[in-house]
Amino acid sequence: QVQLVESGGGTVQSGGSLRLSCTASGFTFSRAAMNWYRQAPGKAREHIAGITNAYDTYYADSVKGRFTIPRDNAKNTVSLQMNSLKPEDTAVYYCQALIAAVHHWGQGTQVTVSS
Repeated sequence: QVQLVESGGGTVQSGGSLRLSCTASGFTFSRAAMNWYRQAPGKAREHIAGITNAYDTYYADSVKGRFTIPRDNAKNTVSLQMNSLKPEDTAVYYCQALIAAVHHWGQGTQVTVSS
């Protein structure tokens, strides 16, 4: 079955960096578009970054210029490199894949940015 496992969350000071990773299994990773979402307390889940199987990328305005979404098809991983972090980036971050019209999610990893 499809599995997405995130890692790399934690607490960092404002202006710092973190790198999240998502390791995928159970599907042909190289063919899939992969995405990162986040959800802050009391807010809706937000689509912040995506990468297609052709390496086209999408970034929400809130993270553009600070976050990047590299993928490594040889390792079945997609990452989220987060730089210049702000307190408003504090959220649970989720890896997501759309496989045969079904959304699959990881368990989420907490990122906390202190001011």
